[in-house]
Amino acid sequence: MSFDVHPQASVRTGAVAVYSARDEERWVSEPAKNPRRSAFQRDRARVLHSAGLRRLGAKTQVVSPGTDDFVRTRLTHSLEVAQVGRELARYLGCDPDIVDTACLSHDLGHPPFGHHGETILDALCADIGGFEGNAQTLRLVTRIEPKVIAADGRPAGLNLTRASLDALTKYPWSRSEASTGRRDSGVRKFGVYDDDTAVFDFYRAGIANGRKCLEAQVMDLADDISYSVHDVEDAVVAGHLHLSEFTADARRAELFDITRTWYLPETSDAEMDKALSRLQAAAYWPAETFDGSRRVQASLKHMTSQLIGRFIGAAEAATREEYGWEPLARYSASLVVPEQTGIEIAVLKGMATLTVMVAEDRLRLHDIQSAVITELSQWYAEKPGRMDPMFAADHAEAADDAARLRVIVDQIASLTDHSAWALYHRLKAGEGDRL
Repeated sequence: MSFDVHPQASVRTGAVAVYSARDEERWVSEPAKNPRRSAFQRDRARVLHSAGLRRLGAKTQVVSPGTDDFVRTRLTHSLEVAQVGRELARYLGCDPDIVDTACLSHDLGHPPFGHHGETILDALCADIGGFEGNAQTLRLVTRIEPKVIAADGRPAGLNLTRASLDALTKYPWSRSEASTGRRDSGVRKFGVYDDDTAVFDFYRAGIANGRKCLEAQVMDLADDISYSVHDVEDAVVAGHLHLSEFTADARRAELFDITRTWYLPETSDAEMDKALSRLQAAAYWPAETFDGSRRVQASLKHMTSQLIGRFIGAAEAATREEYGWEPLARYSASLVVPEQTGIEIAVLKGMATLTVMVAEDRLRLHDIQSAVITELSQWYAEKPGRMDPMFAADHAEAADDAARLRVIVDQIASLTDHSAWALYHRLKAGEGDRL
């Protein structure tokens, strides 16, 4: 995969910004085990070996896992995000391991059934602060994952460094502070639940509310790029999306409407039309209908590589133009994404949303998925001892009904698509008492 970067970038790629001892601090102090590994390399290893990351292999990205052998899951998506993010970090001078950790972690909190599962759980938690995949990610890495226990017995999750926790926080604010903030799939976006503010305050101490570090911005862009490019590729291969259909005016209008609703509320049709036309005019935009042949598959893969290079190169060049060529990290700079690039990315995301996420057959499936999560939540409430042992223990120690519901949601969010379906079918078959 080629990235269009400034010629001077090769001079600087080996230079990494200096991080302070404070950046390396952990919520629970622990000695370094191997002086040959940095604190940030240890963070990456902890995420890479976590149970939460493995579970992403059976969680929906856009197309459900198991529909074919090609489709991306949350795990393969996260690995691709990490590769894109790590490259951009290297060009800018951020520590690549911090960005890699953030990219690998960014979807850990997402429940089964993709964004629709998130919407169902958010409604279930309406009276206890809601549910949000990014806030659940923070909860998982700082509380749920069984790695470090503090001296007082409280769980500390993976106990990542301050810099890594900050980098994986895409929305550094609480639900109450996000009342007018971004929404995706109807879910208000925020990064921390009220009962996880202690660790949030630890790693965000002294930082202005809502300000994101450069590493988090790199992760966010890498996620958007991977989402836009790879989900289009998946939709094409699965037969849901035909790139040629967006030459028709009516179909373009549908695309612009969904893109505005989901991603770009302030952007005009004219601006999106120009962005789409630029993409379609690119020499690598496939001209042939996808037929599954090796040649056409190679053409589609070439497009994805070139688009990634196009978007990474634009952000790298714009950021360097703003801040020069010294290594950049933490709060020394902000990532600069040209407006045209942002619109192109959003239009691609809109293609996958229009043809897959809001397609009629997908909406019918949503009704069944709602029943699965709702009935599982009721069953766990009636039989909390049936939860995984660590969640059952958390439930037993919970102080009130709100805390108990949060634990039930922790359990459900940890399930994969397959395990949620399997458990639901066993309940429907009357096997609940034997589980």
